[in-house]
Parts: sequence; C-alpha cells; structure tokens
Amino acid sequence: MESALIISNSEKDAVFFTGFLNAASIHQVTSLQSCDSARRLMIKQDFDLVIVDAPLRDESGESFSRQVASKGVSQTLLLVKSEFFDSVCAACESDGVLTISKPVDKALLWSALSLAKSTQSRIKRIQAENAQLKQKIEDIRIIDRAKCLLISTMNMKEQEAHRYIEKQAMDIRSSKKIVAEGILKRYENYQ
Repeated sequence: MESALIISNSEKDAVFFTGFLNAASIHQVTSLQSCDSARRLMIKQDFDLVIVDAPLRDESGESFSRQVASKGVSQTLLLVKSEFFDSVCAACESDGVLTISKPVDKALLWSALSLAKSTQSRIKRIQAENAQLKQKIEDIRIIDRAKCLLISTMNMKEQEAHRYIEKQAMDIRSSKKIVAEGILKRYENYQ
C-alpha cells in the first residue's frame, strides 16, 4: 500500500492515524473532514486505503464506506462507536468494509491494517491478470479479423489464413498481432 485517505472530524484522530500509517510504511496520507470533499477528491485520485472515522459532520460514514468498498479499488476501514458496531458491521461486511469498534485498540487496528494490505495485494494481482487476459482477447480479435480479411480477399481457408499469419510473424520475428494489424491496414483500404 502506498496511499491512504483519512476522513475524520477530529484533528487529533487524524494525526493519530497518520502516525499509525507512517509506522506501517504508508507515507502518502491525505486527511479530510467530510465525505463530500472525499468524494470530490476520489474522482481525481485513487487511494489504496480509506479510513472513515465515523460519525462525520455531513453523514454517518457508513454509506460512503460501502460506496468506496464496492468500487474495489480501495480497502476501507470504518471506525464506529461500540454501541453501533454490530449493526454497522452486519450492514457493511458484504460490501467488503472492515469495521472496527471505537475506542480503537492499537493491536486490533494493526491486524485490520495487515488484513487490508494483504487483500489489496491480492486485488492488484487479480487486476493485473485481468488486464493481461483482456489484452489477449483483444489480440485474438485483431488476428481473427485479419484471418477473415484473408479468407474474403485472398480466398484462403481458415487454416491457411492462420498459417499465413503465423509464418509471417516468424519470418519478421514479430507477434501475430502486429502481422494481423498490418494485414488489416493493407486490405481494409481495398474494401
């Protein structure tokens, strides 16, 4: 984790959380006092961790925490008064919000932060794998379009078009996608 957003009415609590995060090697920390200003900031910037110290001036913080967690970009810690903990935790856990009862026990907060860090790492790995898979699908689409053009313009069969693209890629020591893009540029102008 590299960046964190703290939303708290209390300057004292914001300073405590900033120090706590710095001790956990999270040095890019932003502190705000309202969910409204946090929403505006989060349109422009993503954070690895969002800590909501409820209640806040403009809302309870529960709805905001659920909204942030549902986007899947940030890990969300929601701190609530102990009398509201059970109901808020039950409402938020399905969205992936880690709820902590106040007053905050440092050991519990450290455990929650460790859990959030490991979850964030796993999410980033999955997002990277997802991006690779999307790129592979896009490459396959380009290659298939090029095959279709070879089939329609050169009267090749599907296997011949496939072998042609593979052979061209080996001959010029390039990827099948680059060969396919060249075919698309060349033959789409004739249609």
